[in-house]
Amino acid sequence: MTHDSVAQRYANLSIILHWLILALFFGVYACIEIKGLLPRGSTFKAPLLGMHAMFGMAIFALVWVRLLGRLKQRPPILPRPPAWQRTLAFLTHISLYVLMIATPVLAWLMLSAAGKSVPYFDFTLPSPIALDPDMARQFKNWHEWLGSAGYWLIGLHAGAGLFHHYLVGDNTLIRMLPRRH
Repeated sequence: MTHDSVAQRYANLSIILHWLILALFFGVYACIEIKGLLPRGSTFKAPLLGMHAMFGMAIFALVWVRLLGRLKQRPPILPRPPAWQRTLAFLTHISLYVLMIATPVLAWLMLSAAGKSVPYFDFTLPSPIALDPDMARQFKNWHEWLGSAGYWLIGLHAGAGLFHHYLVGDNTLIRMLPRRH
């Protein structure tokens, strides 16, 4: 494999984590949307909320692996789009990272302030703050606002990839796809 072909693609770890995190986002949003459609008192609400939390915490853990991998291997720079597109891409990526880090932290703070435990498999996260129902509601509002913003951020990110692939005709989307052998 030539140096140029390596420089034009994302690292395998980045590609795997990108698509795995997308699948987890699908799970996060599917669980919360299905839960919202169920009638009050449904026995399926609690398990869906639990799965929502598990998927969210998995995103939180994997985003740190992704960031560490990004420090080790910088993303490819080809093609070099106009400055306004690079700025928008940078802001969107930063916003996505904030989403993946802040949303689970807000959920942890929300549950802690509400006096609820945060189980993760057989481990329970310690409560970082005291019981405060008013603060719990505020954390919930921020958590839900970020979750709603996530739909738009993910849509913008996906739309940009499709724009580059179908309208610009460059390799922006291709370099994040798994290799075909």
